Amino acid sequence: MDPQTPVGEIGERALIRHLRSRIPAGPGVIAGVGDDAAAVETGPLTLVTTDVLVEGVHFRREWSPPRLLGRKALSVNLSDVAAMAGLARYATVSLCLPRDVPLAFVDGLYDGLLERAAETGVSLVGGNLSASEDRIVVDLAVLGQADRLLRRVGAAAGDLVVVTGTLGAAAAGLRALEKGARLDADGALVDRGVWPPDGADGLVPCLRAQLDPSPPLAFGRALAGQEIVHAAMDLSDGLSGDLLSLCEESELAAWIEPDWLPVDPSAAALEKQVGGDAFSLALHGGEDYQMLMAVPPDRVDALREAASVWSVSVSAVGQFAAGPPALSLRFGEAMRKLRPKSHDHFAARERRRAPVPEA
Repeated sequence: MDPQTPVGEIGERALIRHLRSRIPAGPGVIAGVGDDAAAVETGPLTLVTTDVLVEGVHFRREWSPPRLLGRKALSVNLSDVAAMAGLARYATVSLCLPRDVPLAFVDGLYDGLLERAAETGVSLVGGNLSASEDRIVVDLAVLGQADRLLRRVGAAAGDLVVVTGTLGAAAAGLRALEKGARLDADGALVDRGVWPPDGADGLVPCLRAQLDPSPPLAFGRALAGQEIVHAAMDLSDGLSGDLLSLCEESELAAWIEPDWLPVDPSAAALEKQVGGDAFSLALHGGEDYQMLMAVPPDRVDALREAASVWSVSVSAVGQFAAGPPALSLRFGEAMRKLRPKSHDHFAARERRRAPVPEA
């Protein structure tokens, strides 16, 4: 089948047959692609999550190689499962495609989906296809299993606010995409955009953080067997907004110490070159897909030890406190109210994900 043939000419049934031929059956799959519904085996607790990537809202075709888009579509769902100390097992994929989308795009998308699924032990077990008028929609649902859950509720006053990894690289990568920087399907730089050859420090890591995130999946799952963390969630919309969500679920306030924030060094280098503010990106930018946790102070060393097994860094960035849900920045003994600026799909246009909010 010619890769450049538009899906509108291939037809739904032929496209389904083509995709079905690419999808292997995995462990625990009783009935996968081809039946009215999938039949799968799960553990004592079944986790269910879904996330959608909409062209023009979450990505643009001109800057998203389909292979990387497929990888990201699965990774953002896996992040949700890992944040609850679960193990992802199965995924369904629903695509809405304009009729002029070439088969090569769909195959590239599935290259990324199947590659990421193989890396993480996830089986693709079904989905749906639909035509759309003018934009691509990639909608995934993931089923996982768990023995013990981490939830957003459960933080206690005095717990430390802890994050994994570094923050701000994905938001810096989004800015770089808007300024013309591009990666190819293999994650190699093909266009620097506005950056000169000697001034692109941090460009590739930030672009990869945006286009192909790597959540700490194994670390999240490992927390299920250890009494270390009181509450957790994934960092997808930005630290300031996600921390407020955790505060609201646990009915607590929290403060952040600016000097403790693990600003990604690549984001710092990239933003310095264009006069930007990497701290603001780390605080508000979003799409880091790290973990945000409430950890008792006497368990932080145990958390670091557990994280080191998976080569994951952890940083205490603040503390939870008694009081109505609200955020503050702490400067010595002084507190300043922090207004979240994280992503909100239904906020005013100037505050949506592109461009990233200023500090």
